[in-house]
Amino acid sequence: MPEPTTPRPEFTADPTSPAPPQPRDVLAFASSVAASDTSTSVVVDPTGEAQITLGARKLSELHDIVYATPQDADGNPVPLRMDLLVPDTDEPAPLVLYVPGGGFMISRKELAPETRAYVAEAGFAVASIEYRTIPQGTTFREAVADVQNALRHLRAHAEEYGIDTGRVALWGESAGGYLVAMAGVLGGRSLLDPATTDPDAAVQAVVDNFGASDLTRIAADFDPATQASFEGADNIAAMFVNGRTSGASLADAPQAAAEANPISHLDSAPALPAFLLLHGTADPIVSPSQTLILHEALRAHGADSTRVVLLGDMAVLDDEEVGLPWSTRRTMDLITDFLRRTLHG
Repeated sequence: MPEPTTPRPEFTADPTSPAPPQPRDVLAFASSVAASDTSTSVVVDPTGEAQITLGARKLSELHDIVYATPQDADGNPVPLRMDLLVPDTDEPAPLVLYVPGGGFMISRKELAPETRAYVAEAGFAVASIEYRTIPQGTTFREAVADVQNALRHLRAHAEEYGIDTGRVALWGESAGGYLVAMAGVLGGRSLLDPATTDPDAAVQAVVDNFGASDLTRIAADFDPATQASFEGADNIAAMFVNGRTSGASLADAPQAAAEANPISHLDSAPALPAFLLLHGTADPIVSPSQTLILHEALRAHGADSTRVVLLGDMAVLDDEEVGLPWSTRRTMDLITDFLRRTLHG
């Protein structure tokens, strides 16, 4: 394995430029969440469940690996970095690429250290990436391309990192859940160059924790005021589809909104990966029905799809208490068992 790369220098913001918005500045938090159908889902009550523990297996760590250097909307280079956990095993480990959330506004690869380590200790190499976001002028097309480029980098350096390129999964939370769903159904097809398909960007399995799917309906389960906040051009969904400065709402750009929906790509997918979708019943940021409509569409296309619903408010942002149900052993074992079934089979 290669030596860790040099840590990045601290970024000094231009004092004349406004600070980029942060997730809590622009995310709408619903005051009420309507119940969604759970008849095709597995319902789990996380109350009282034990938290995961670590230390079962030795892990090697690499930090700040530059996997790609694309440009922002102004043409400036953006070095994108990943961290990598590799378990101590006799054979190359199956790969899980983790894509963090952040409301499409930030992408901190350092998020979820305990749950990433738990998956790594279960025998999987776990890479965690950063990707371009709205403050850099990014739309969904560039962010999906970043996920695909991370997969290409990992496969190109598989021998160095000790990973098995034939057994690869994506795992994302919230905004990251949306991105892994998109990258999963595209199967290596490029949104930036539709004529291009690269098998090195395809995967066998996807774990989508409370990710969006149809961004035009991201607030469908919420109170009227929260729904209204998504109708204009200044919300994260519209900015992520059309660009931060476009001034266009999702209704103004129906073709782009459809292209941004993973369900729109199911008919053209030569093969679909297995999906595990998880959501909280009272998530006030991403309507729980978002994973339901994707789950039902996947099943209608013959895909292997399982949806798990956790009872309660499970919106993970920066509230440790709210996030605890996602780090119970029961919840995490649903994920590791799914990965074993789909990648070891």
